[in-house]
Amino acid sequence: MSTYTGLFENGETSATNAPTLPRGDFIPDVSVVVPTYRRPAMLERCVLALAAQAYDPARYEIIVCDDGPDEATRACVLRLARQHAEHGPRIRYVPVTATQGPAGARNAGWRASLARSIAFTDDDTIPDPRWLANGMRAIDAGADAVSGRIVVPLPKRPTDYELDAAGLVAAEFATANAFATRAALERTGGFDARFTAAWREDSDLQFTLMRAGLVIARADDAMVLHPVRPARWGVSISQQKKSQFDALLYKKHPELFRARIRRGPPLLYYAMFAALIAALLSLVAGAPEAALLAMLAWAMMTIRFTLKRLETAAHTPAHIAEMLWTSAVIPYLSIYWRIRGALKFRVLFL
Repeated sequence: MSTYTGLFENGETSATNAPTLPRGDFIPDVSVVVPTYRRPAMLERCVLALAAQAYDPARYEIIVCDDGPDEATRACVLRLARQHAEHGPRIRYVPVTATQGPAGARNAGWRASLARSIAFTDDDTIPDPRWLANGMRAIDAGADAVSGRIVVPLPKRPTDYELDAAGLVAAEFATANAFATRAALERTGGFDARFTAAWREDSDLQFTLMRAGLVIARADDAMVLHPVRPARWGVSISQQKKSQFDALLYKKHPELFRARIRRGPPLLYYAMFAALIAALLSLVAGAPEAALLAMLAWAMMTIRFTLKRLETAAHTPAHIAEMLWTSAVIPYLSIYWRIRGALKFRVLFL
């Protein structure tokens, strides 16, 4: 194996430029692309697991796509690259200075690679030692893309946020654990950089591959562990912003969206919204009794929503309070961001 000690591909310019051959003309069988954003400690844990794969280190590389970019991440990758320079695998740093977001970062990574196959994971995963070998076995068997298994460890009584993160376990195709051939990515154009949040960009790639008639295989033995990151109190409120990208996914793939993605917010959201509007209109019209009835209906639906979220979740006082507060706000924010997404992407979507 030729030793490679360089850090940057194409210097520190935009990572969307055409890739150049690195020193030694090293072309790996597979490049592992890891997008990251300002969490070097978590990234290091992931990269160390990737560097310990049961796969010939002369045949793969790790490309870290820094969506910051920031000096702490750069220094972390440089240190790891030096540590593995002699025995491999090669570790590269790509600063993302063009279209940012996870989709754009992944595009920067695979386009900076010359490998015939690309493996995708996230900086908060811990890939199993045989993850790369098992995923590549499925690619070598003839698949155009591969979806691996994601394991999300949960406590006996998880929080609502932890339960939501555990939805990755049932995902058909998630870029925390996915493989694709270069030919498939070039044919479909890769990720749509308009998905600037970590939401629906993987489903978009899946649907695009499917519509192109490409084969997506499943490799349950290609496993990554995905611990749930700590989250601030009330995080589910800010997460509603991601709903706007449902509109973009629907615009691009309406039939597949209807078949495989939930069609819209629960009817309960609209009922809560209607009850609140009815209460306000009743007050304006000078009908306090009607307003009270509408508010009682709203309160009952909010409690119902809260209890539903708490069914299998933690029952600590702080978490119950969080569920009550966020349940009173989520329906309106969800509807708002969906409408905003419909306007932004010019599609009829409610």
